[in-house]
Amino acid sequence: MFRSERGNVLAASTYSRVWEEARRLALTPHQVDSPLAGRPYDLRHAAVSLWLNAGIPATEVAERAGHSVGVLLKVYAKCIDGEEVTVNGRIDDALTGMAWPVWWSPFRILPGHSADPDRRLQDHSADIPRPTTSGRFQ
Repeated sequence: MFRSERGNVLAASTYSRVWEEARRLALTPHQVDSPLAGRPYDLRHAAVSLWLNAGIPATEVAERAGHSVGVLLKVYAKCIDGEEVTVNGRIDDALTGMAWPVWWSPFRILPGHSADPDRRLQDHSADIPRPTTSGRFQ
C-alpha cells in the first residue's frame, strides 16, 4: 500500500515503527499505554463501531466494511451501546402511532414493580401529555 522513497515496499518493521511514533504523537500517555489503535486495523474496528452506535443501518455499515450483515452483527453486536432509550421510543411510536418524547412512555411500568415477574403494564392514558397548538407537549 505504501512505498519507500525509492518505490520499494515498506518493511513491516518500518511500518510498525512509524505507526508507534504516530500513536505517541496523537494520543495521551495513558492512551499510548492502552491497546487503543495498537494496530492500523484497530481503526477499522473503531470506525465500524462508531457507525453502528451512530445509528447507521447495519446493511449500510456491512456494505462499507465489506461484511455480510450476519458477520457484521456477529462481530460487532457487543459494541452497540446506549440505544435502549432510543429504541424504546421507536417501539412506543410504532405501537401507538404517535411520536413520544424520549423520556415518556404511555406504557411505563411504575417504579418498584420491575422485580415482579407478574407485573402488568400500567395504563396511564389519562396522564398522556397532549400536544398544544404550538406542537409542544404540556
